[in-house]
Amino acid sequence: MNHFTIKDIENLSGIKAHTLRIWEQRYQLFVPKRKESKHRYYDNEDLKQILRISQLYHNGVKISKIALLSEDSIRTMALGKAVEQSTVSYVHQLVEASIDFDEEAFERTLDKAFKQFGFESTIIEIVYVFLERVGLLWLTDHMIPAQEHFASNIVKRKIIAQIEMLKVKPAPSSGTYVLFTLEGEHHEIPLLLTHYLMKASGKRCIYMGIDVPVSDLHAYVMHKKPTHLYFHAITHLSEQSVDDWVAAISSQFKDQQIIMSGPLTKEISRQHANLRVLYSLNEMLDFAKQF
Repeated sequence: MNHFTIKDIENLSGIKAHTLRIWEQRYQLFVPKRKESKHRYYDNEDLKQILRISQLYHNGVKISKIALLSEDSIRTMALGKAVEQSTVSYVHQLVEASIDFDEEAFERTLDKAFKQFGFESTIIEIVYVFLERVGLLWLTDHMIPAQEHFASNIVKRKIIAQIEMLKVKPAPSSGTYVLFTLEGEHHEIPLLLTHYLMKASGKRCIYMGIDVPVSDLHAYVMHKKPTHLYFHAITHLSEQSVDDWVAAISSQFKDQQIIMSGPLTKEISRQHANLRVLYSLNEMLDFAKQF
């Protein structure tokens, strides 16, 4: 059973803590528990109920009307067809399914979103938002690690399945892109999405995966002479500064263009002739899709 602060609830639901307190006092929609220290907290069931209320609220249902509904009615409405057009609804349903370790519900929600919005839009507008909310992708303060691993592995399976279904023949002039994360980096979803988009655009991709030692990368480069090395960086575990770390990579692979994306790009201050830095998600997506 997870314990959540009101700030956690704010981050997961998209409802400001001040608003949550007003709803609690005015409508008695939920009552937080209290620890022996008298500090308030919310459990899994509280979070799920607040997510459903938030879902309805974000889809135009007035809070005064929601307050008159039973818990079962709120659940039925939140999970029903009336709000399924909203990306916010899908995000909340993914959070709820991950809290319950409900694989069937998680996959069903993803499949519905893929059908409604398409694969790319679902990953960017729903899955990324979901991952941000629960601390999977851009945040380092992991709130509910077990649920994170559960959810991320399902998402990875879905992306890999989409990659395997692609039948695009690489263009001879596209060069060869080696995709990887450096040693110590285990966040794979952005790299898998990049792989999908690059392959769909006709680029020849070699996917080396996550946590790749530089020695392994060097062995491949010496043998196959690829044109590009692409890595995504979220976690920095090296004692070196990010600038020095990237400078070493650029220097070691002078004959390849190095492409870097991910949150750690904000720490890059030095330029290198063979380094291209993609500072934002939009830049990453544009690069991956361009031919």
